[in-house]
Amino acid sequence: MPELTAALALLEGADVELVGRVADSSNATFVVTLDGEHRAIYKPVRGERPLWDFPPGLHRRERAAHVLDRALGWDLVPPTVVRDDLPLGPGSLQWFVDADFRHHYFTLRDEPAHRRAFERICAFDVVVNNTDRKSGHCLVDDTGRIWAIDHGLTFHAEFKLRTVIWDFADQPLPGDVTDDLCRLLDTGLPEELGELLDPIERDAVRTRARALVTRGRFPVDTTGRRWPWPLV
Repeated sequence: MPELTAALALLEGADVELVGRVADSSNATFVVTLDGEHRAIYKPVRGERPLWDFPPGLHRRERAAHVLDRALGWDLVPPTVVRDDLPLGPGSLQWFVDADFRHHYFTLRDEPAHRRAFERICAFDVVVNNTDRKSGHCLVDDTGRIWAIDHGLTFHAEFKLRTVIWDFADQPLPGDVTDDLCRLLDTGLPEELGELLDPIERDAVRTRARALVTRGRFPVDTTGRRWPWPLV
């Protein structure tokens, strides 16, 4: 992947051409090329299935996740933009992670080298209220870097956390994670989130971040129901 600024510039300005549809996706998802060279993941608004609890426009939540991730400095979410001039209309465009798709959270979680990344993903999912953290939404690239993808079902004002990452339940929040969340609370959320989320959803981000810092420990699922399906 190019440096972040270069990747975002390509996503924002490159010519986009459809290559093929990603099989088994809940919503229409496509692999595209950028200027015929680089690849990206395109999620058009017109390909979204209607949901009773999320309004149309999940592509904005994909972008919001990247914006918040950048503000935290965690570099978990691949560069993501929103564009209106795409082949099937408005949607999100995310840099394609050239991952080893044999691996996912369940095959990677026991590697000590990945613990820090997964702790951050766990905390991130609490703050963004991720309703769909499947194991397959954690990728490892050829450098060993962990990426978190698929954030369309996030930022709901009502607590809806569903995730496969419960290995850290009730463990202390790492100091660097606490520091980054405190910095976010002190400096304020990125202004762009005000354009991507409604005010109640934006306020809920602060509430969840503050609650996580105050408790100082990762959450526990006392119900046994806060799991997505399918798990991978």
